[in-house]
Amino acid sequence: MSASFSFSSRLRIATVLAGATFATGINSPAFAEKADREKPINLEADKVSLDDNQKVSVFEGNVILTQGTTKIVANKITVRQDKQGNQTATALGKPATFRTKRDGAVEEYVDGSAERIEYDSRTDKVELFTNAWLKRNKDEVRGNYVSYEGSTEFYQALAAPSGRVTVTLQPKPKVASTPAKDQ
Repeated sequence: MSASFSFSSRLRIATVLAGATFATGINSPAFAEKADREKPINLEADKVSLDDNQKVSVFEGNVILTQGTTKIVANKITVRQDKQGNQTATALGKPATFRTKRDGAVEEYVDGSAERIEYDSRTDKVELFTNAWLKRNKDEVRGNYVSYEGSTEFYQALAAPSGRVTVTLQPKPKVASTPAKDQ
């Protein structure tokens, strides 16, 4: 589906999506490559609704958002902007997923999945709801709810009432020691 937008609407979409790009927390320093922010945002959806008066944009149907190394796939992404310019974004799917390369990391990616992913640019907090997991390299956190605060790198996971939280942490590689020389 194609749509025609005025320049101000296109600029607003790009601005909102830059914030929404992180319905995944990807604008946080611990997440996406800083260079991603300078890359164009590409969005594919079956339907787009924009309400400039209410500052709400809704992207529906096979939504794929990419910006540099970041990719979000969802059935629906809704972005809201407050009067101060802060954005909140909600991605819904069965599941909604994201992937991004960490800033400065050679080949280190952060992946996440949940039925609902919410991001608040004001607090730099990502929340994953229902069948949630967040993975960085081989370390993984799973629960019914997982949150991540980008500014403090604080994680929290909660289980469903009858379930448990699962965390898998890989051992850090041992640093090779050099033998002491005899004198």
